Order: sequence, then structure tokens, then C-alpha cells
Amino acid sequence: MNSTMTTSQAPNPDETTRNLVSISPFFIVKDLQASIRYYVERLGFQLDFQGPEGDPYYAGVKRDGVGIMLKAILPDVLPRPNHSRHEWARWDAYIYTLDPDILFDEFRQQGVSFVKELSFIDEGLWGFEIADADGYVLAFFRLRKE
Repeated sequence: MNSTMTTSQAPNPDETTRNLVSISPFFIVKDLQASIRYYVERLGFQLDFQGPEGDPYYAGVKRDGVGIMLKAILPDVLPRPNHSRHEWARWDAYIYTLDPDILFDEFRQQGVSFVKELSFIDEGLWGFEIADADGYVLAFFRLRKE
């Protein structure tokens, strides 16, 4: 797997002319409350919302402007991470981070299990990979020359 992202394509937080601000992948989860707990307690996200009131089956978690939507559909509709369909398609989401080293240390202290520890996870991408409570693989990285 080779990365084709260039430095000029990297997110620029100071960009004032941008029109698109964020994207939130939508993951089907087995147990909504367990998934929320994982993102909040292990990854430092905050619960943004959940609903509907009384019998919630969807929620949004957010950290530093990065959001992830979670939805429990039916007991027989289970999560289906990309790697479970195609071994070579290992990421369900990748998140550009300014300092993967600090984030890696934070997650390690919270007991997060890593799919791939801090290293070059792909050509020119310095970071790490984790699997969430439902097996979705999130890659946290930044562009860096080897």
C-alpha cells in the first residue's frame, strides 16, 4: 500500500478559505453504550449527542473537531470493519494528527490495544493503528520523511 498524499494535501488548521470543515465516519456498532464508553474512556472523545431520548440507538463522539457517528441497528446487523471483508483494506478511518507520538503515549496509558504500534504505518505516514470496541481500525498519522 503506497500513500499518494503530498505535503500540500495535508490538513492546514490555519486555512481560512476552506469550505469543508470535517467529516464523521458512521460506524454500525453492536452495543452503543459499550462503543461510547470506549471512545470516551480510552480515546478521550466526548459524547456529542445520543438519541432518540428514552431508547438511544445512535450517537456522536468528538475530539479536537474529529467526529465519529455510532449506530446500533438490530441485533443481527453487526459491525463489518473493512479488514473483515478485504484483508488489504485495513483502515476504516484515518485521522491526521499533528503529534502522533504524544497521542500514542496517551492511548498506551489508557490501555488501548494497538493493531500497529508507533512506526511508519505506510510510506511516509508516521503513526499507529488501533481497533475500537467493534473492530474498526483507525489510523492516526502525520506525514513524515523516513
